[in-house]
Amino acid sequence: MKTLIAIVASFILFAPGMRAQSNDKPLVSDTEIQLIRSDLQADKHDIIADTMEFTEPESKAFWPVYRNYALDQQKIGDKLVQLIQEYAKQYDSMTDAQAKDMTDRFIQIQEDSLNLKKSYWKKFDKALGPKRTAKFYQVDNRLSLIVMFQLTSEIPLIP
Repeated sequence: MKTLIAIVASFILFAPGMRAQSNDKPLVSDTEIQLIRSDLQADKHDIIADTMEFTEPESKAFWPVYRNYALDQQKIGDKLVQLIQEYAKQYDSMTDAQAKDMTDRFIQIQEDSLNLKKSYWKKFDKALGPKRTAKFYQVDNRLSLIVMFQLTSEIPLIP
């Protein structure tokens, strides 16, 4: 878990593309962002496997569904990274209209994440059954909360 927190912290501190104020260059490249995100996904995989302690049949049924779920999560994550990059660019000069747009987009990202969980429930349930699926969703939620905690602690409030 400590490894995940360290990677998340690195991702949050450097990967969202926060801009240096003097030259508007990203602090890290898109390639570095992708590497950090793939490391994070590998750690998530390990944490899920360790926590869930899948039987062999469960593992065979779960991981293909999870791979698709993780890809869909990443698409939502891409929207969040883009939103953070825009926030960083507009931080010092944000208008009311920009603040409203960003808030609307953030709420949509949260809705998309919830809808993704709803849409995958039946697939995970088929692979694991309801109780094991509920446990997976607990694990997934805890990992998401760690990421969001780190994220929100590093992004300054609107001035």
